[in-house]
Amino acid sequence: MKKVLIIKLGYTETLENALSFTASLGDVLRTTVILHFFKGDEVSWLVDEKAAGLLADNPFISRVLTYDAGSFARLTQEKFDVVINLEKLPEICLLAESIECVTYLGFRIGHGGGAADEATRRLTELALNTDKRRQSRECWQKILADALGEVWDGQPYVLGYRPTTPVRYDVGFNWATGSKWTNKAWNEENWRALDTLLKDTCSVSWQRGLSSISEYVDWINSCRLLVTSDSLGLHIALALGKRVVALFGPTSPHEIYFYGLGSYILPETPYTCIPCLSPYCSQPRQCMEFISPERVKERVIYELKNTAPSGTV
Repeated sequence: MKKVLIIKLGYTETLENALSFTASLGDVLRTTVILHFFKGDEVSWLVDEKAAGLLADNPFISRVLTYDAGSFARLTQEKFDVVINLEKLPEICLLAESIECVTYLGFRIGHGGGAADEATRRLTELALNTDKRRQSRECWQKILADALGEVWDGQPYVLGYRPTTPVRYDVGFNWATGSKWTNKAWNEENWRALDTLLKDTCSVSWQRGLSSISEYVDWINSCRLLVTSDSLGLHIALALGKRVVALFGPTSPHEIYFYGLGSYILPETPYTCIPCLSPYCSQPRQCMEFISPERVKERVIYELKNTAPSGTV
């Protein structure tokens, strides 16, 4: 049995170069795919307190530590077989490198040229080279597994919290977006138009439970299908085995593996910048505005009736 430490707080998204102290909960959840590589090992996970609920009761994690001075001090007194650091902030890299271990994987101080080894260097290359990332057709799970020297074979996310809510609605509208990527949002006028288009054929529920991760998971579990942007809700829905219709614009749908559970829709626009992979839009009209409610309605009806593999329309 190996003693493993995963450092993934959510501050810096693994394939993003931007540094931030705002936790990306979706990035934390999708990192749980690597837990399959450490089944039977003693796994500790250092995470921001806002994302800790996503890891609670996870059967593959022995210990969840929230990021503070106490956990810092405790970890420097321990020795691990493997330390995996998926954060790029210098102070966190400094902490990670101060922990005694046999094998170190992930980012180091000066991540621009300081990946821990050749395998993880590709994470740095994709984070720094937007053009290379735009051209990539590999999903995030495979990219991360390759960086760890592992083989990803379709393993799913691992969500510890198990909701008990029954299915009450045909469709859930996961309409709100996080503060980091406001240009992922589809405007409220379009959501209301979609609601009108679906009202005679489907029961619809608008996003709930935003003040609590468990309540949010419960709400998603109460829906047969989720219409969503590229956000935490998308990853939770996939972890729960829900069907999805995902709306993409500034980010790449190719980085998402849909597990055969739904489809994504891209804007119908002459813009050549999609996906720009930037939270800031320089166009006079944001690309998400070029997704019509009518197209989304057609795809929702299709997904509710079929079990087609993921694709684009």
